[in-house]
Amino acid sequence: MLIVCPACASEYRIDAERVGTSGRSVRCAACRETWFISADDVVAAMFEEMSAAEEAAPEPPPAPPEPPPAARVDEPRPPTARPAKRGRTKPKAGRRLSPALAAGLAVAAVLPLMLLGRASVVRAMPQTAGLFAQVGLPVNLRGIDLADIAAFQLPAEGTNPARLVVEGDVVGVARTRVAVPAIEVEVRDAAGQSLYRWSVSGPRPSLEPGERARFKASLSAPPDKGRQIEVRFAADGAAAAAREDESR
Repeated sequence: MLIVCPACASEYRIDAERVGTSGRSVRCAACRETWFISADDVVAAMFEEMSAAEEAAPEPPPAPPEPPPAARVDEPRPPTARPAKRGRTKPKAGRRLSPALAAGLAVAAVLPLMLLGRASVVRAMPQTAGLFAQVGLPVNLRGIDLADIAAFQLPAEGTNPARLVVEGDVVGVARTRVAVPAIEVEVRDAAGQSLYRWSVSGPRPSLEPGERARFKASLSAPPDKGRQIEVRFAADGAAAAAREDESR
């Protein structure tokens, strides 16, 4: 989707799935202005792109004209033939919709309701999470998101080994206060194989709607073959382990 900075009118194209279910704050790289993108803005942008795609589609060629009907010649009836009895004509049956068209109309009627309450839909039917992700509207049931992730390596100094530093923002995207779980960092090689994984506690116990908190994780002597970094929220077990390691 296309977003425009309200301060300097700089334009950016971002994936709708990074906005989250309840919107998120973004910052302009040119003037550092920060503004909020809501989920309604994402839905409106999707419908605008669908309408633009339909308008850009080429129109089908016109159908060839139908040939004129052939002249009808009534044959003479025999003298003894009786006129046919005129009975009541049966009314024409109403035109029925095809199953595919009826299903499409039903989906079109239900889709806006599903988009507005997709979090409730995913809680009731977890298998629908993949469908929302395919249309660019993933469902975030945690109510928090990760943004502005950066990773860099500090060289060794004297007896201190090299260190890998990973930092970023934890953003509250729910409408209420949300607890912040532990954050899990994984180092992978060029083929995507896991080399090392560790967890750190969240920067704050909880976040208000739209609030941000900066986290930082470091690893001494990182694997030499590490080429990829993946950052995600840890599961409950990993979160407890991270709190236990920090308390020691």
